[in-house]
Amino acid sequence: MSLAAGVEGSNSTLNIIIFLVFVAITLVIVFRASRNTKTASDYYAAGRAFTGPQNGIAISGDYLSAASFLGIAGAIAVNGYDGFLYSVGFLVAWLVALLLVAELLRNTGKFTMGDVLAFRMKQTPVRAAAAVSTLAVSFFYLLAQMAGAGGLVNLLLGISGEAGQDVVIAVVGVIMIVYVLIGGMKGTTWVQIIKAALLIIGAFAMTLWVLGKYGFNLSSLFQAAVDKGGAALLDPGKQYGKTGTTKLDFLSLGIALVLGTAGLPHVLMRFYTVPTARDARRSVVWAIVLIGVFYLFTLVLGYGAGAIVGPDKISKAPGTTNAAAPLLALELGGPVLLGFISAVAFATILAVVAGLTITASASFAHDVYASVIKKGKVSTGGEVRVARITALVIGALAIAGGILAKSQNVAFLVALAFAVAASANLPTILYSLFWKRFNTQGALWSIYGGLLVTIVLIVFSPAVSGKPVDAKTGKSASMIQGVDFHWFPLDNPGLVSIPAAFLLGWLGTVLSKERNPEKYAEMEVRALTGAGAEKAVTH
Repeated sequence: MSLAAGVEGSNSTLNIIIFLVFVAITLVIVFRASRNTKTASDYYAAGRAFTGPQNGIAISGDYLSAASFLGIAGAIAVNGYDGFLYSVGFLVAWLVALLLVAELLRNTGKFTMGDVLAFRMKQTPVRAAAAVSTLAVSFFYLLAQMAGAGGLVNLLLGISGEAGQDVVIAVVGVIMIVYVLIGGMKGTTWVQIIKAALLIIGAFAMTLWVLGKYGFNLSSLFQAAVDKGGAALLDPGKQYGKTGTTKLDFLSLGIALVLGTAGLPHVLMRFYTVPTARDARRSVVWAIVLIGVFYLFTLVLGYGAGAIVGPDKISKAPGTTNAAAPLLALELGGPVLLGFISAVAFATILAVVAGLTITASASFAHDVYASVIKKGKVSTGGEVRVARITALVIGALAIAGGILAKSQNVAFLVALAFAVAASANLPTILYSLFWKRFNTQGALWSIYGGLLVTIVLIVFSPAVSGKPVDAKTGKSASMIQGVDFHWFPLDNPGLVSIPAAFLLGWLGTVLSKERNPEKYAEMEVRALTGAGAEKAVTH
């Protein structure tokens, strides 16, 4: 039974109409944006035409996925303090991106992470490694979002049954492919700006509504949540304080979240859509402010759902804790507010998968096809054409993967994306930008080693197999039911895989005799001043 169909007062037809209106409006904007998409710079980086504030709003749209909106609100409603730590981790991550990566990356690269690494190293192997890493992170992130789309529709729009969910996942995939094929980065960016505005406005309205019920007094709200869910909601340790392993698990997850953001390819690529390094810096500041405000809203929405709906009702709903925000919307504003929230949640998935798809297709077309296969001898039109074909292939794979994984626990896929980004991408980026001795072998060991270690530890973790069966649901929280081949104790490998990737990068470098101090000096000047960068402004 779906939430929309199973909760009295909900109107799934209204939800679908509101969603279709959003899709129609954004498709018109994408078609208008496509008129100016002629060169590779237009397709990959929106012609570097967006201002810092516009790009900041788009970054927040890229970053605030359905997990941020539905997942965190639900985690706070059921687990209180421990749930809010997700918000803290996701937000603090942006300080790493702002202080260490954004400006330097914008100055050094052109379209992708591979540009930065290839600046001072051997082009072919490094670009291939960067593309493999980008495709791995993007695919797992994409798979989680697509699989989540099926569950979200079942949750919000009242479409139940296997075939219905399959059709919806396919429809999401097709709309996403249309955004990317036609609009390129410019169309995708406008979709993200609109979605971010809707999401923040919706969350703000619900936050004011909840606070208004309790006389704009946070203490009264917390007390009402405690009355329904118990005093443990205000204390640390409800979810992660039971054993030593769960505490290590939380530390591992926190490290992956904080360091993973600065290595997520679809976030890194956004820094290239602005004309100057100053705009890249401004866009991150705008993103931090918007994302920070949104996560403060989740605190009120989470405890509000706990107080008004109650943890018991949330836990029993289809989609478990993901139902907290929609159930709260239904309690507050009836079917109209639920319809708006369902459309926003769905738009969230569309915008995020479009951003991921264009990143993955750009990485393949620019790093593998144009630079490795064609050795740079390819026309701009030819490169963009390959990027569009790649987007079609990735979209088809995402649809197939989403349909196959729709009934599985997709949390481990998101964790894998963050852990891979933090392990394979971030050490290599930081070493490239800040370590003079770093060389090609170090980059390859860091990327491939980080990727391999992360995937092996995830496969043999409790996230995939071996968790005990829940007495209420009769299912294990692991992805594969009825088997146990795990030997790694933590759900998220970040605590082990990230230091291992840094170590491998260092080891590969010191064991190699390759040195290129002149290139590092040139890269350092460009990274700090922007001299020689695309559309450089050095004043």
